[in-house]
Amino acid sequence: MGGVPTLVLILLMATGAADPLATGLGLLATIIAALLLAWTWTGTLAGLEADLRAAAEGRPAPPRAPLLPVAAGVAESATRLARSLAAREALVARLRRADAAIIEALPDPLLVLAEDRRPLRANAAARRFFGTGTGTGTADTAAFLRHPRIAGAVDRALAEGTAQSAEVMLPVPVSRDLSTQIIPLDPPLADGGRLLVVLADRTQARATERMRADFVTNASHELRTPLASIIGFVETLRGPAAGDPEASTRFLAIIAEQAERMRRLIEDLLGLSRIEVTEHQAPEGEARLDSLARDEAEAMAPILASRNVTLSLDLAPATAVPADPSQLAQVLRNLLENAVRHGREGGTVTLSIRALTAPEGGLPPGVILRVSDDGPGIAREHIPRLTERFYRVDSGRARSAGGTGLGLAIVKHIVSHHRGQLLIESEPGHGAVMRVWLPGR
Repeated sequence: MGGVPTLVLILLMATGAADPLATGLGLLATIIAALLLAWTWTGTLAGLEADLRAAAEGRPAPPRAPLLPVAAGVAESATRLARSLAAREALVARLRRADAAIIEALPDPLLVLAEDRRPLRANAAARRFFGTGTGTGTADTAAFLRHPRIAGAVDRALAEGTAQSAEVMLPVPVSRDLSTQIIPLDPPLADGGRLLVVLADRTQARATERMRADFVTNASHELRTPLASIIGFVETLRGPAAGDPEASTRFLAIIAEQAERMRRLIEDLLGLSRIEVTEHQAPEGEARLDSLARDEAEAMAPILASRNVTLSLDLAPATAVPADPSQLAQVLRNLLENAVRHGREGGTVTLSIRALTAPEGGLPPGVILRVSDDGPGIAREHIPRLTERFYRVDSGRARSAGGTGLGLAIVKHIVSHHRGQLLIESEPGHGAVMRVWLPGR
């Protein structure tokens, strides 16, 4: 800029074709004008560059007047571009927030995986399901993604580019029945997400189906004997014992006893089925075990008196968290009834509750309740099966003691529901010890 006029003036001065003074003044004026014009253009271009950079970054362009009027149109266009891009960026951000809010509110667990199968995002349901808090990666998540059926479905979805499904059963911490959909994303998400994994927890539905089938099977089997007894004694009262007051009194007492047995059996079956349906869901709230134990001990007075059993209490403050107080009260009741009914008549049952502040005997910190008796004890081969439905070491003795065969099965499922442990120790001739560990303080 100004190079040609400057060169011409220098040539004129060198050849003497023009007045040296006038040529020098013209040369000076040309250089000054060229510098001024260059400064003006440079400032204008720098302003346009700043406007375009602001537009690219989604920021509003700072207000400034262009140094050259001819650049005013370009500056105005750059400003309009910056505003348009900022508006579009704001719209995209709102859409992303809306999408994230929708995904977060979905009731089913959802994971977004990268191409290397690494979890990138998890919605609230998935974080609750895997216990991840606010993150996406835990041992449970990794174990789930390593499951052979899930890993195979993920491989097929990436290779074929089509949605895949898989049915899996997760055994820990409690058994869960899951239906999983793996959906490939093409194009990938902005954060690199290539797969969408949607989980549907079918545990409760399948448990309900099993509950109905098991209830019919167990009820029909266990109710057959007392029902046959009732029918037989009713026929006897109508026939040979008709008009015999002594026989009628004795038979009616037996009928009432069998009817009560049927009532307890049905109540235990229904209670066990309700617990199994919700066993995969952790409880909420907390329970003071020492207070519950005192209440249950008072309620046990009639049974203790009927067997002439002494109940010894050793209760220290202990709170189970999370916990359902009514279910833990049932655990205490069933363990105490089991110890009283199957322990030694005229013996002693001991109930102790305390908090574990440090690991002990392979158990982590928490709370532990212990029920022991001084009865005949249980042979080692029977212990693994004690929590099965209707399993009885001595069927005749168990029925005469008034048990339904479901007490320890109910205890096992409630303890599993609370993410605890049930430990049974016994030797013939040395009584039995039932320990329950629960998370708490």
